[in-house]
This record gives sequence, C-alpha cells and structure tokens, in this order.
Amino acid sequence: MHDAAFAADPQQVYDRLRAHAPAGPVELAPGADATLVVGHEMALRVLQNTELFARDSRRWKALNEGRIGMDNPVLPMMAYRPNCLFTDGAVHLRLRKAVVDSLARLSTTRIRRDVEPIADYLIDRFSERGRADLLNDYAKLLPLLLFNRLFGCPADIGDTITTSLSAIFDAKDALRANEDLTHALMELIALKRRRPGDDVTSWLIQHPAGLTDEELKDQLALLMGAGIEPERNLIGSALVLLLSGAGGRQSGMLIEEALDHVLWNQTPIANYATHYPVQDVDLGGHVAEADTPVMISFAGANSDPALAEARRAHSKGAHLAWGAGPHACPAKDPAQVIATTAIERLLNALPDLTLAVPEKDLQWRPGPFHRALVALPVTFSPTPATRMAAALQDRAAAPGAQQPLPASAPVRQEPARKKGFWSGFLDIFRV
Repeated sequence: MHDAAFAADPQQVYDRLRAHAPAGPVELAPGADATLVVGHEMALRVLQNTELFARDSRRWKALNEGRIGMDNPVLPMMAYRPNCLFTDGAVHLRLRKAVVDSLARLSTTRIRRDVEPIADYLIDRFSERGRADLLNDYAKLLPLLLFNRLFGCPADIGDTITTSLSAIFDAKDALRANEDLTHALMELIALKRRRPGDDVTSWLIQHPAGLTDEELKDQLALLMGAGIEPERNLIGSALVLLLSGAGGRQSGMLIEEALDHVLWNQTPIANYATHYPVQDVDLGGHVAEADTPVMISFAGANSDPALAEARRAHSKGAHLAWGAGPHACPAKDPAQVIATTAIERLLNALPDLTLAVPEKDLQWRPGPFHRALVALPVTFSPTPATRMAAALQDRAAAPGAQQPLPASAPVRQEPARKKGFWSGFLDIFRV
C-alpha cells in the first residue's frame, strides 16, 4: 500500500482482498504489516466494538518487540499519543468531551467569516498569473491558515505551526518539524492561559475537563493534523470533479453534491482508524492476531458492493468517510462548511477555471493512509489581485469600524526576519 501502483489504483487492492474475505493482510510500509478491513459491515463491527478492539497503539506487538524501526514512515500516523484518537475508556471520554464541546462553539457564520478572507488572500497571490496549482497554492494552504485563525495563533507562532505541519505532511525532516510544532503549541498554550481569547485553544483550556498543558498540546496537534490533511484532499478532489468534463459545472452539479461524491468515491482519509484486538479474532475468514494493527479502509468499505444502491443515491448516512462509533470524526460539520466556502469563493472569483491537463493525467500521492493529489494545475483568465483591498474597504466602511491607515503609513514595523504565510496574512488583513 506504499507504492505508486497502489496510489494510482487503490481500488484493485480493495477488490482483491474482498474477493477472499471482508479483511485481509497488507503491507503499509516496508516491515509494517497490518490487517485491512474492506467490508462495510465488518468495518462497523470493528469501529463499534470497544471491548474487543482497542485504539491504544502501545499494544502494537511488532513495535514493542523491535521489529518496527523507529524511522518507519508509518510511525508518525500510528505511534501512541495521549489524545482522544489513541485512548480508550474513561480517558478517551474525558478528552473527547473537551474536544467536542470546544468545536461545538464554532458556528457556521464564524467559520465562513474566517475562511473568506483567507481564500481571498490566497486567490490574490495567483489570480494575475492566469494559472495555478490549486492543490499547493490553495487547497493545501487554506486549512493551514484557517487553523491558525481558529486556534488564535499570533504571527510568529502561526508561522512556525504552518511551516512545521507542512514539513510533517510532506515528510521533510519530520522529526525536527515535530519538535518545532511541539514547542510552538506549548508557547500558544502558555499565551492563552495568560490571555484567553475567542478561539478553540482558549476554550479547551477553560473546559471543565481540566486538561494539563501536555494534554492540551496533544489535542491541538490531533485537531490540526487530523483536520488539515483531509480538508485539503476533500477540497482538491471536489475541485477535480467540478472542473472535469465528466459532469461538474457543465451539468449543474452543486458543490455539496461534489463533496458527497468525493466522500463516497475518493475518500480523503482512505485507510486509518487503527485498532488492536485484545485477543485473536476471526474477521470473516481472516484471523487477526492479538495486538496487531487492524486498520479500517473507509474507501474500501464505501466501495463494498453491498452498498451499491446507497452509493448510487449518494446517501449521506451510509458512507464511512467520517468514521463511526465512539471515535467518529467530531468535526464533520465544520469540515464541510470549510470546504464548501473555500470552493464557492474560488469558483466565484475565477469563473472560467479549467484543468490544465486531462483528468486522467493527474497524479496521486503515494501513501497508505490518504487519497491525495500531487498537484492540480489549472488555467483561467487573469484577474486583478484586488480582492483583499475590496474586503478591507468593505470592513472599513462598516458602522463602528476603525478608519484605515493612510496609504503612505506603514502597516507594521517588523523585525528583520523572514515572514511566513500567516504573518503575511495578518499584515494585510487585521482579523
């Protein structure tokens, strides 16, 4: 599941496994073996049975016995962290409640208000060129910047978080990037304990669960990591569908319909939710040994022939893109609002967007966990980069708004340091 052949056509692996049983053996990376569940009914059984299937990866027998090297590329996604993804029982309930309650305070209006200026900022960066890579110039950066906003990051901390998360996802000096991310998150937590704001970090700190700094750091890392990668894949794959000649905008497809199609057929996080059986268990003909990884193929389960009718109808309740059971994704609604708003803003700004290459020539990034494009090249009629200026003018004209600085006045005096995307955004748009 780690080579280019799998990335190009993962469905053939799911079909081959399903021909023998609803679960079967796979190699996630060299030396890292697992059981992959591709049957929908079996996936639900595993996801919902917390007595037989634990999420705590400290049970991982091969890792404990030294048969998995500490440099194995799957470890960043599978190694234990004390957050609500890798915990069970009362610990999981306590951590998850803090996360769920904090995310519940994000209204649709708040999310759209925060996405729109970030979208405008990114579009302005390439709109005059008449061409762009919508994955790396837009879909990848928008969630990174948005999470800085939602988590209340000041410029310097936000730059570090943005750079570190990008490096982790792209496997560029991931160990150093993880250290930088940890340091930045601890700085953010200390700042928000002193000066709380109207943001997710402050809400987590204030939650009655009483999370420690270490617990806060791990929940923030989970929320950012688990939100950014799937979000960019969801936006990118939906844009492919909307811009392709196979239907898309010519057929009047709505953005929400495109997102549903992606969740069914190009599931952004295709294989994850690793469980560890507490005893040997028969998964419909394949025996998974105790304390070995049993991974759910959300993509494989969604393509199960048993769901053919639901898939044709794009029934929102049947697919497993958001997981199921006590560990189901708590950010389902915010994630869809983010993607819808980001795509809507882009299509309205550049109405003649066209794929720069045939859809069949688009490449998919290798890896066992995600369904992710390498790039999404497009062309369009060049337009002036005036969206941010217009938004600033609208905000300045609003009742009670502060008057903007005169054109000759500097926006901010900055020390001599290289700025990142987040501080650049803050310099332009005071949010």
